[in-house]
Amino acid sequence: MDYDKTDISKTYNRGRDLATEVMQQWMDVVSTHVEEGSVRRVVDLGCGTGRFSPSLARRFTANVVGIDPSSKMLAEARSNRSLAGLFYISAYGEALPLPSSSVDLIFVSMAFHHFNEPLQVALECARVLREQGRVFLRTGCRENAAVYPYVPYFPSSRALIEERLPSLLLQESVFNSAALKTDVSGVVTQQIATSYSDYADRLSMKADSILISLDGSEFEAGIRAVRSETAIGPISEPINFLVFEK
Repeated sequence: MDYDKTDISKTYNRGRDLATEVMQQWMDVVSTHVEEGSVRRVVDLGCGTGRFSPSLARRFTANVVGIDPSSKMLAEARSNRSLAGLFYISAYGEALPLPSSSVDLIFVSMAFHHFNEPLQVALECARVLREQGRVFLRTGCRENAAVYPYVPYFPSSRALIEERLPSLLLQESVFNSAALKTDVSGVVTQQIATSYSDYADRLSMKADSILISLDGSEFEAGIRAVRSETAIGPISEPINFLVFEK
């Protein structure tokens, strides 16, 4: 999806914002699989509006380069830039504008399914990483289509997820093909809303490449169904992650 042909950038942060404790949860997971003292330069690949970039910079006391091809998403990221060692560059993952062996950690969140040439992206990651550098891939996968929490309310979304999201095995094999060995594979269950009313408000932002593809009538019906949900929150979802080492 070309995000510059949509208005997702205007609502992305409101629709996909992570609570402080959830961001802390992810930074703890990343830190568990990276030698913190060895991280001086981080690439946030497919950074979008820069949701994770500042937290990565603070956790590792590192320079962070956020890279994304969308000018609209980067405009939002730059408008919230508050740290001296944080930079944003417009580029594609298939051609990273960085020297070889110059990066300690590459963080990729929910971007793999947007890559035009995933193997070329993986090869570029391998090129710019130093020896024993890491790629941390936070990702969705088609295997989880049935358990993502909005799927029951938007019937067409499951087929779209299964069509657009690659399997976890495929994602792993792409990086392995670039001579990046798998260090760990895991799942984080993260809270995304405190209540169904809160969840409906977030979903209504259409800050998701699947939701924005739905027919308008189905989308509105789904939002109404979420708002009328009698179950008690919070609402959580599983997110897979893979860590690769050069």
